[in-house]
Amino acid sequence: MSNINTTKGVIGILTGGGDVPGLNPAIRAVTIRALREGYKVIGLRRGWAGLVDIVREKDYDNSGNFQTLSEELVNRAGRTGGTFLHTSRTNPAKVKKSHLPAHLEGAAYQAEVNDLTPDVLKNLDWLGIDYLIPIGGDDTLSYGVRLYQEGVKVVGIPKTMDNDVPGTDYCIGFSTCVTRTIHLTNSLRTSAGSHERFLVLEVFGRYAGFTAMLPTMAGAANRCVIPEHKFDIERLTELLVADRRKNPSRYSVVLLSEGAMFEGGERIFEKETTDAFGHKKLGGIGDMVSEKLQELSPKYNNGKLIHCISQKLGYLVRGGDPDAIDSIVPMAYGNLALDLILSKVHGRLVVLKNGRYDNMPIDAVTASKKLVNVKEHYNTERLRPHYKSFEMKPLFIMTSDLS
Repeated sequence: MSNINTTKGVIGILTGGGDVPGLNPAIRAVTIRALREGYKVIGLRRGWAGLVDIVREKDYDNSGNFQTLSEELVNRAGRTGGTFLHTSRTNPAKVKKSHLPAHLEGAAYQAEVNDLTPDVLKNLDWLGIDYLIPIGGDDTLSYGVRLYQEGVKVVGIPKTMDNDVPGTDYCIGFSTCVTRTIHLTNSLRTSAGSHERFLVLEVFGRYAGFTAMLPTMAGAANRCVIPEHKFDIERLTELLVADRRKNPSRYSVVLLSEGAMFEGGERIFEKETTDAFGHKKLGGIGDMVSEKLQELSPKYNNGKLIHCISQKLGYLVRGGDPDAIDSIVPMAYGNLALDLILSKVHGRLVVLKNGRYDNMPIDAVTASKKLVNVKEHYNTERLRPHYKSFEMKPLFIMTSDLS
């Protein structure tokens, strides 16, 4: 083991975007390996917000923006869900004038929307950070790409329940999300069966339908509706009525991605305001589909109305401890990141590809979108996954097209 008192350099680590189980194990893996290799590790708090809010004064209390990490600290948090470093959806390249930190108000930033990257770079230099490891989805990592283009040594780790970061077959949080979705769906079956209803469950998935597809493929639902294919509500009703009729308990289940769209319609938003990455808050497709299913059900059910149970699973699938895969993969990703740093390699994204750990250029994150291949994996007539051609497929079947 290397002398842990010999500082080879400083590694900064942060978590951005939505929380998922598996973030703390990733932080733990990076920190323990880095310390034993002779590096100092600084945890940047609240994602990119910590780097924006730093005041570069020796005696200023920056404890809300960063902290030095130790084995004791990361071991205590490493088995738990969420992120002890906290998170935000801050985009330093697009900060509204009204959201500027007090110390940055003034002549330098007068626009309604400001790019604070010059100060982020100064803050990284002030902290003495040699390598930066952002853990996040395509939004968080896209700003990591920006910093890499500015000369920062960045190694990214992919995280998102939606499993939609391009270039990797797996993102931290996805397995636990699928596990929770299956478990919660099975729990709600008892109510659906007792009342002989449709069970309509809304799950995460803004642009990609993986979180609806995999649980359905595993048998949690009869049908699923995904963002990649606009669906016909009449057809969905007809299918669910038929599924219910065949079920001895007289109920049927559909999983809806939050970004799903009616045929001829657009995404349903809970709020019209956007976050720092330009996204409106989605929500409401589940209730709208439930209303239409109930309204249309007599047409396919001999004139008799079928009621719905509508439930938005939301944060229930992203809370709590990580499952086995989201404990093992973050450990491997963290060590992969350190392997690259020890080899003085940067500008990379650690990935899982065809069942093997690897890395690829980090700008893959901004080069394309990772979506369900509808032709290959989704039956648009039956509104469910294709159940064929599994030979030589990776663990989670649907992968990134990038190589």
